[in-house]
Amino acid sequence: MILNKDTAKKTAELLLQIKAIKLSPNDPFNWASGWKSPIYCDNRITLSYPPVRVFLKEEIARIVELEYGKPDVIAGVATGAIAIGVLVAQELGVPFIYVRPEPKKHGRKNQIEGHLERGQNVVVIEDLISTGNSSLNAVEALKEAGAVVKGMVAIFSYGFDIASKNFKENNVSLATLSNYENLLEQALDSDYITDKELITLNDWRNNPSGWKQ
Repeated sequence: MILNKDTAKKTAELLLQIKAIKLSPNDPFNWASGWKSPIYCDNRITLSYPPVRVFLKEEIARIVELEYGKPDVIAGVATGAIAIGVLVAQELGVPFIYVRPEPKKHGRKNQIEGHLERGQNVVVIEDLISTGNSSLNAVEALKEAGAVVKGMVAIFSYGFDIASKNFKENNVSLATLSNYENLLEQALDSDYITDKELITLNDWRNNPSGWKQ
């Protein structure tokens, strides 16, 4: 769910400018899943650009309060959303925790790091949504620990149908600053891509697992 078109286009513009998102329809990337992809997104790069990270921090905090109210705790999903989650928690003046993909194998064997009390309202922060599986794994861990998960806010989503299905089936609300549709609009408006490349990029979006250049 995109809440503000201007924010979506501005986010896409910034991510393209600093190359946190790269579009390469003629020389696709290889994802760890084995998919060929004309897009690569690494939102950790935003942390190296103070004006960009301030924009993201403020916009995510605004959406958190608008959609879910001020939570008791902000939770970041490890590892990509830890830093932006801390910034959002600082902006809202609330505690921060983060969630590992699985419990540690040693020590206290925590999956959730930080102080969380049962019954506390939590909003989860993500940097990127693809299928949504890892994000929803974090939500499940929080619920098992007694948290009341109000929803999730992410910087960017590929907008895959499988992600929408997964979030709906798990009854988790998701809001994102920007998504693939708005990214392509911004990329075309700023002459980052051509009309021909837009067709290729849309073809991938419609069948990412079976797409061939």
